[in-house]
Amino acid sequence: MESKELISVINNSVNELDFVTARRHIEENSDLVKHFKVHLNSNAREILNFILDKKNQDAKPLTRSEINTINAINVYASKFDIRGLKLVIKGKESLFLREEVLAYLNTDAKIMLEGMGTIK
Repeated sequence: MESKELISVINNSVNELDFVTARRHIEENSDLVKHFKVHLNSNAREILNFILDKKNQDAKPLTRSEINTINAINVYASKFDIRGLKLVIKGKESLFLREEVLAYLNTDAKIMLEGMGTIK
């Protein structure tokens, strides 16, 4: 795929709110897209900046088991099941040291975990 065609596909995907396709194209051709960044529309540039920032931070994405743990915490917190919440949290202390985990927690979970002293 040529650079002009790639930029056009990315911009069209973003305009159609198909961010998954745009991100996939940007990730697959990040070196080429960096050189033609000025031709991207603003949303596509933001996706590119996000991807480049994540690469520079060497941040590992959450694994499936970590996401399942976060979902279980959200469910137990919504039901106000403290016993279940404590069982899920036990042994997963390192998960709460990561900053991006807080974005996935619902309000109930944040309040309960703050009360338990698990997060700040």
